[in-house]
Amino acid sequence: MLDGRVAIVTGAGRGLGRAYARALGAAGAAVVVNDLDAEVAEETADAITGAGGAAVAHVGAVGGSEFADALVRRAVDEFGRLDVMVTNAGALRDRTLRNTTDDDFDLVVTSHLRGTFTCGRAAAARFREQGGGGRLILVGSPAGQRASFGQTAYSASKGAIVAMTRTWAVELAKIDVTVNAIVPTALTRMVATMPTLGDLVAKVDAGEPVPEAARRQGLGSPDDVAPVIVYLASKASVHVTGQAIAAGGDRIGLWTHPGEVEQQFRPGGWTTESVGELFAGAYVDRLQEFRPTPLDLEAIENA
Repeated sequence: MLDGRVAIVTGAGRGLGRAYARALGAAGAAVVVNDLDAEVAEETADAITGAGGAAVAHVGAVGGSEFADALVRRAVDEFGRLDVMVTNAGALRDRTLRNTTDDDFDLVVTSHLRGTFTCGRAAAARFREQGGGGRLILVGSPAGQRASFGQTAYSASKGAIVAMTRTWAVELAKIDVTVNAIVPTALTRMVATMPTLGDLVAKVDAGEPVPEAARRQGLGSPDDVAPVIVYLASKASVHVTGQAIAAGGDRIGLWTHPGEVEQQFRPGGWTTESVGELFAGAYVDRLQEFRPTPLDLEAIENA
């Protein structure tokens, strides 16, 4: 399906990134495996080559422009071109607002948001130079789409990545580059710290199957998300762009684009009093619901 195509996957040493890289390699793509941890990056690359594919490891932290340019250059030097960029890398510092330091915030935003920006920009420049289009697959999160207790920096980064997806899809359409965001849910070490999911992650790691009820809720293994990545990387997905696509377990979903749900007009403009009347009257049943997930509620109880 991807024979002759070249992909970069950032943060591909473990978890979802590793599943993406291996699936792309199995589908025929040559893969540049990036991770901050040299050992796991090499392990993923070796797994791809051991299965008959082509891969190299490129170690380092995403964020800076020089590293993003070097990552794209490595793909071109090794395999002659670049067709797909999957921006999966990012650090976590789960803290409530009052406990989030400047360093915590900067680390998360630099790795997730700036890393996506610099790697996406470098890939787009290469796509423009070589012609023939390309695929940008950015990685969002449910935390960027709705309330996520204790994840100020992460939620801000992932929400911005999805917003950037829509803008890039418009900007890059003229050079035949599609841009989509995957919003994955999987039982990985990232969610293992959540009290409700920790035991389930441990059981799955021990080889037990994911319960059907969990799969119906969108929780499965990283391998359940990987087919969506392969599809978006392929030529068959040429008509899919600007989308935020949920994937996990047995479920694939589409997130909506933000849009106004209600509007009112007042000839001559608004006063403070009339604004108050609006929110106490016509808008009182139209306000958007704030509904923490069961996991959020448990986190709030334990905070």
